[in-house]
Amino acid sequence: MSGEQVKMKKQLGLMEGVAIILGIIFGSGIFISPKEVLEKTGSVWGALTVWVVCGVIATLGALSYAELGTTLVQCGGDYNYINEAYGPLPAFLYLWDANFVFVPSTNAIMAVTFASNVLHPIFPSCPVDPLCRKLIAAVTICFLTYLNAYDVRFTTRIQNVFMFTKISALVIIIIGGIVWMAGGGVQHFENGWEGTKTSVSDWSVAIYSGIFSYSGWSYLNFMTEELRNPYVNLPRSIYISLPLVTVIYFMTNVAYLAVLGPAGVMASEAIAVDFSVAALGWMSWGMPTLVTVSVLGGLSVHVMTSSRMCFAGARNGHMPELLAHINTKCMSPMPSLVFLMVVSLIMLIPNNLTAVITYCTVVESFFTTLSCSAVLWLRYKKPDLVRPIRVSLWIPSVFVAVCSILLVVPILSEPVAVGAGALMTLAGVPVYYLFVKSQPKFVRELSIKFTHLCQKLFMSAVEDQDE
Repeated sequence: MSGEQVKMKKQLGLMEGVAIILGIIFGSGIFISPKEVLEKTGSVWGALTVWVVCGVIATLGALSYAELGTTLVQCGGDYNYINEAYGPLPAFLYLWDANFVFVPSTNAIMAVTFASNVLHPIFPSCPVDPLCRKLIAAVTICFLTYLNAYDVRFTTRIQNVFMFTKISALVIIIIGGIVWMAGGGVQHFENGWEGTKTSVSDWSVAIYSGIFSYSGWSYLNFMTEELRNPYVNLPRSIYISLPLVTVIYFMTNVAYLAVLGPAGVMASEAIAVDFSVAALGWMSWGMPTLVTVSVLGGLSVHVMTSSRMCFAGARNGHMPELLAHINTKCMSPMPSLVFLMVVSLIMLIPNNLTAVITYCTVVESFFTTLSCSAVLWLRYKKPDLVRPIRVSLWIPSVFVAVCSILLVVPILSEPVAVGAGALMTLAGVPVYYLFVKSQPKFVRELSIKFTHLCQKLFMSAVEDQDE
């Protein structure tokens, strides 16, 4: 080995930061949620209002994370903020849920979605074998894990390509919608408030669905240590990404509604494809490809960023020590990447992940709200912390209040799923006290032997500490 430090490199700039945020947000949500938002609001302008409101809420949350990310400049994102503000047990419970439910189930769902989009054009008139879909999903997860483990810089360059591909797909939709409306296709907006629902519950579910499409704005905070000049590039990435996403999402939904109309949006199972057939003519063949690339890009950046959260937890003793090791050649957290890959592959086994998705969404939203509230609590608990960025307190206060109210909706509508999520989270409490806080001697000895074995397998070592 050379004299190079065993440490993850600071090789992410502003472009990569924006690409990571947009790579997560521009996943599959904008191609799924428009239908549910329209159904719950009942009207064209009601749905468009929700998309703007969700953009504002997401921006408030992202601004709060800009303060957290520049105050606590360590990788790990939410885990790090919860640990600093509320202590090790809540932080461990976040890791427990994230590593065994949130992250692997999201990876599995995105990989299966990618496989379905790949197989459908090849076998348009045949039902896709579920086993075939799962095998392609498994290969995709393994391949992206390999890329992320092999070269972080190469992966981020690919992510830049994915970002421009995703934006291109949505810009094509927007331009198609503008051309359509310029030709007189504005009839669906003339009585746009007609049919608007007055149920608070329906509007809450609509906002919840819209916010789901914006989720991912916090993932750059997982990689703060790898950002060059994080005090500048982290907030700038947020300031560029969130307004851009809000404008693009609003205009994309305007295009969907102009071309397909409310009935068409409600009836569509693949809204971007149906839009392209109706509005783009001979160019419609390219839309499924662009959507497929968007999903693949979202999965790639999700694999990359989530491994840093696992790495941060292991570094603090909340996960096995091995997961805090770095490959000495590639300088990537290879053990964490492989661990999450294995759990993601296990998540591919069930045929239906609907219940998992439901309680994942609720519990993850709870922890996001808890993380954002750390801005308020740390202002009170540690007022002398150096804060390069200080947001106005009304920003995290509004975000936490809105998200707290929205959490009531799934509790009332899906109590069984929410209860399952709560039980899954509470199951981590005995694990924390038995294996983390007071680790038995035989577990410690077994862990050391396993760590030494895997160190040789992964050519990994504990990161060097700064002097």
